[in-house]
Amino acid sequence: MSKLTAFKAYDVRGRIPTELNEELAYQIGLAYVGLIQPKTVCVGRDIRLSSQTLCTALVRGLTDAGCDVVDIGLCGTEGVYFATFAENFDGGIMVTASHNPPDYNGMKFVREGSRPISFDTGLKDMRDAIESGRLPAKAARPGSMRQLDTTAKYLDHLMGYVQGVPLKPLKVVVNPGNGGAGIFVDQLEKRLPFQFIKLHNEPDGTFPNGVPNPMIEENRTSTIDLIRRTGADVGLAWDGDFDRCFFFDEHGGFVEGYYLVGMLAEAALKRAPGSCIVHDPRLTWNTIDLVSRLGGKPVLCKSGHAFIKQKMREVDAVYGGEMSAHHYFREFAYCDSGMITWLVALGVMCERGLSLGQLVGERQKLFPVSGEINREIADAKGVLARAQRQYEKAAIAIDFTDGLSMEFDQWRFNLRGSNTEPLVRLNVETRGSEALMRDKTAEVLRLIDGA
Repeated sequence: MSKLTAFKAYDVRGRIPTELNEELAYQIGLAYVGLIQPKTVCVGRDIRLSSQTLCTALVRGLTDAGCDVVDIGLCGTEGVYFATFAENFDGGIMVTASHNPPDYNGMKFVREGSRPISFDTGLKDMRDAIESGRLPAKAARPGSMRQLDTTAKYLDHLMGYVQGVPLKPLKVVVNPGNGGAGIFVDQLEKRLPFQFIKLHNEPDGTFPNGVPNPMIEENRTSTIDLIRRTGADVGLAWDGDFDRCFFFDEHGGFVEGYYLVGMLAEAALKRAPGSCIVHDPRLTWNTIDLVSRLGGKPVLCKSGHAFIKQKMREVDAVYGGEMSAHHYFREFAYCDSGMITWLVALGVMCERGLSLGQLVGERQKLFPVSGEINREIADAKGVLARAQRQYEKAAIAIDFTDGLSMEFDQWRFNLRGSNTEPLVRLNVETRGSEALMRDKTAEVLRLIDGA
C-alpha cells in the first residue's frame, strides 16, 4: 500500500505536515515536469497559512527540473484554470485544500488548455515516480520564475457573461467564509450595480468562523439570518477556493444545486440554441425536462470534474452542471467556476424580473428531491446489489453510469458508494409529489440501514 496518502482521485490533499510538507511539494514539482514535460507552468495559491511555503517549495521543484514558472499569486482554483488557457501555458498548479480543515492543504493540477490531471491520467504516475525515486535530475539550466497579475484579464472575462444583460441594483448577501472569494467580489463590486452585504468577507487562513463549506448545514445559519434581517434579494456563499457557489433565495431558503443546473442550462441554451448540456446521474429529471423542451441535448455523464470536462469536450457542450454545485462553461475551457455561476444566475434574475424563489420554485414543485443523504456503510457494493435485487422487477430503467440509478413511473433514485470513504450516498426525486418523495426516501433508507 502506498505511503503517500495525500494522492487522491482528483488532487493531492492531506494534513500538514504529516501527509503534505515542503519536501513532498518539491518532489511533486519534479514529478509534474517528468510527467508532462512543460516549458512554462503557472502556479497559484489560496489563503491558507501553509500555502505560501508549499508554493515556494513546489516552484523550486519545477524550476530545478528546468521548467519556467509564472506565479499568479493569491487566487481561486479557477484563477489557475483561466491563466493556463488564457496565457497558453503548458500547465497549471493550484495550491489549495478548498473546504478541508485549516491544518490541511493540497494541490490541483491541469495540463495545457486547462485539461485536468486526475489519478488515472497522471497523479498515480507522479506518486509512483516519487515513491520509487524516479524523478527528473536537476536541469543543467534551471527554469526562471516571474510574477504575473492576471486579475484584470480574468475580471474582463467574467464580466463577459453579463455583457448586454440589463442588470439591476439587487441586494446581495455574500459569504466567502473567510476564503478567497472576497478578494474578487470586492473587485467585481466596482463593475456591477449590485449592493453587496458582506459577511466573513476578509480572507483569513485561520478560518475564525469555521471552515468555508456551505454544504455543512450549520455553516448556512449566518447567511440565512443576514438575508432575512436585511431583506436581501439573494444570498451567495462559497467554499475556500470558490470553485463552488451556493445559493439562498429571498426568504433565506437554501437552493439545492440541482435546480441551478436547470436554470443555468436554460440560460446557456439561449446563448447557444440546440447545444449539448452535460449533467450527472444523481438527479436528472428536471434537467432533462428543461433541456429537451428548449431544444437542447441532455448528455448523461459520471459525476466528478474530470469526467464532466472530458464529456463536455467530446460533445462540445456549452454548459455542464452537477448537483454538488460545480458548474462548467465551454468559454471557460470547459472548466468549473464559482464566479461565472452567480453572475449568470443573477443576470437571469434581472433579465426575467423574477426572484430566485420564483425561478426555482416551480421546478422544486415539479421535481421534489431528498437532497443527498449519506450513510456510513463498509460494504457499498453489497448495498447496491441488494437495492437492485429489491427493485429491478418494477424498474422501467436501470443505469450504472455512476453507482446504481433506478427509474420508475413516478420516482427514481441514485445510490452510489464514495470513492474515498466508507459511505453510500442516496438521492431520490419524484414527479410532483413531495409525499411520495418522503415515502420512497424512507423506504430506500430502511433497506440501506438493514444491510
